[in-house]
Amino acid sequence: MMETILTQLERIELQLNRLVEAKAIQEWYDTKTVGEILDRAAYSVREWCRLGRVKAEKRVCGRGSAKEWMISNAELERIKSEGLLPLERR
Repeated sequence: MMETILTQLERIELQLNRLVEAKAIQEWYDTKTVGEILDRAAYSVREWCRLGRVKAEKRVCGRGSAKEWMISNAELERIKSEGLLPLERR
C-alpha cells in the first residue's frame, strides 16, 4: 500500500517537473519575444513602449549606446487580459 502511494507520488512529481520545464516563466521579456507571444511584430511592441502604451523599461545591452526595451511578466499578463494602455496626451 505505502509502496504504491510512493510510486504514484514519484510519477506526479515527474509530471510536474516536466510541466514546469515546458512552461518556464521569465521575469522580463524583450520586444521580439513579446511580439511572438502576442502575434505582433517586434517593431509594433517597440512602438507601444515608446508611446507609453505598455509599461516597459530600458536596459543596457551590447549594441553600443542603444538600450533595449524590456517588459515584465506582470505587464505582459496585463496586456493579455486588459489590452494596451490609452495613448498619452501631450
